[in-house]
Amino acid sequence: MKANYGYRDGSGEYYITIDTELCDGCTKCVEVCPEKVLEVVENELDPLAEELVARVTDEHRKKIKYSCAPCKPTSKPRNLPCVQNCAPGAISHSW
Repeated sequence: MKANYGYRDGSGEYYITIDTELCDGCTKCVEVCPEKVLEVVENELDPLAEELVARVTDEHRKKIKYSCAPCKPTSKPRNLPCVQNCAPGAISHSW
């Protein structure tokens, strides 16, 4: 299941999507995020699952555009640390 964390405003859509079926809870994304946007917790989308999964912290959900700004390059390709270090490819950004 894909979990979308973020918001939409007049300037665009700002979401981090985490595919909970791909995420293995390894914590590499948490370790490389300079703003501490991500955390690893029990899978709240599937309460019967025993695996841990990444999610965006409550503190950053309403300000992801600004929290993730230090890692967002102004030109492509966008090699974001959290995306690069996610071996199963569970993390994506919408902007």
